[in-house]
Amino acid sequence: MDNKIYSAFESNNEITLYEGDCFNLVKSLPDESVDLIITSPPYAMGKAYERAEDDLDDFAIKHQQLFPELYRILKVGGSVCWQVGYHVKNGVVTPLDFVINQIISELNHSIYANKLILRNRIIWTFGHGLNAKERFSGRHETVLWYTKGSDYEFNLDEVRIPQKYPGKKYYKGEKKGEYSGNPLGKNPSDVWSIPNVKANHIEKTEHPCQFPVVVPQRLIKALTYPGDVVLDPFNGSGSTAVAALLEHRKYIGAEINKKYCDITKSRIQDVLDGVATYRIDKPVYEPKGNSSVTKKPNHFEW
Repeated sequence: MDNKIYSAFESNNEITLYEGDCFNLVKSLPDESVDLIITSPPYAMGKAYERAEDDLDDFAIKHQQLFPELYRILKVGGSVCWQVGYHVKNGVVTPLDFVINQIISELNHSIYANKLILRNRIIWTFGHGLNAKERFSGRHETVLWYTKGSDYEFNLDEVRIPQKYPGKKYYKGEKKGEYSGNPLGKNPSDVWSIPNVKANHIEKTEHPCQFPVVVPQRLIKALTYPGDVVLDPFNGSGSTAVAALLEHRKYIGAEINKKYCDITKSRIQDVLDGVATYRIDKPVYEPKGNSSVTKKPNHFEW
């Protein structure tokens, strides 16, 4: 892979990292040129990387403006994966995935064919975060996965995870005595238990709300093939870039903050040099014990 990081998109680029507003980058991309769009946008809650004047209405307006352009550049059969949490202000909680889904539903009214179809609402849960005092502490966010049209790819075998009871067998019927689980592992389901990036996480950078690599990595493996193009319009610290390059995909990203662009360039270089630090995709829970149903059969491949 060419290790040059380009600031302007060309079709033969392996890596494009644009320092500036994502609208400018997206508008420069050709129609139907991207296979997968993954991002976690700012939540308009006054974080250090956000504009102080942004609010929930601004969040909605910007997405209303952005999604038609994203639809234009997404290939038919391609996917959009939008990871969001909650907007919280004055004790009022708004699920941002509700806002996103409403905007996409409105966009679909103007689309004759190949509408954006919601395939999964994935719950990403994690064990650590802020401890709330006036409500239950938040320990999850969501990923909305849409496809452009009804004909799409889903490579389940690429993202299977170990079964909790890999030694379990059929107890009756024609398959009695045979192992009941898939030797490649099980479907990871729509609830993903993945540690978020806190102070002691091996991926931690200066970005205050960093995306763990394994979240985009799992989506990239399931929804694309090597050589496909992955776009993150809100690049942040570059976790999607790391995941895309680890899986041998082309990457396009936009980041308005120079410091985060520099962090991304450093992380990209680490991938290219083979020294990237990231948490591998493995369950938080590991099967334990000596009973027959917790032992992995010798022919299982994970």
